[in-house]
Amino acid sequence: MTTAQHLDLIDRLRAQSFVDMPVRLGRHSSGPGYHLVRLEETGDFWEDDGSGRREAADQISAEYAALTQALTERWGTPLVFTLRSPAALDNAPEAPAQPWEELTHSTDHVHLWRAEDRWLVACVTQWGEEDPYTLMAGITVMDPP
Repeated sequence: MTTAQHLDLIDRLRAQSFVDMPVRLGRHSSGPGYHLVRLEETGDFWEDDGSGRREAADQISAEYAALTQALTERWGTPLVFTLRSPAALDNAPEAPAQPWEELTHSTDHVHLWRAEDRWLVACVTQWGEEDPYTLMAGITVMDPP
């Protein structure tokens, strides 16, 4: 997808109502107060000798930079929000609300914009070293943890 296509998808998510129960359909998940979408995803690194990982990281970083620049042009300067570590979450009395709970376990920071009454989120996630890098976007009414 191009950055323009990413922006179009984000705009469509902003216009969608939230669902009452969590649901995951392909690259899109939604629940009470949020939508998340995987915009781009690299291949995994199970068979990689390390060379493909650097190239994939560079590519997804460039796509992330282009997306954050386009969103900044629309919504102004973002907050760069550092998420709490999974270890700190394990000791917390309760897990943060979605989509923050999912993002906290797969990225260390997000870019945030306030888009009217909702938060617009962009980040790159990776669950484990051999897993793919994923360019994510989200819309939520839930404040960051």
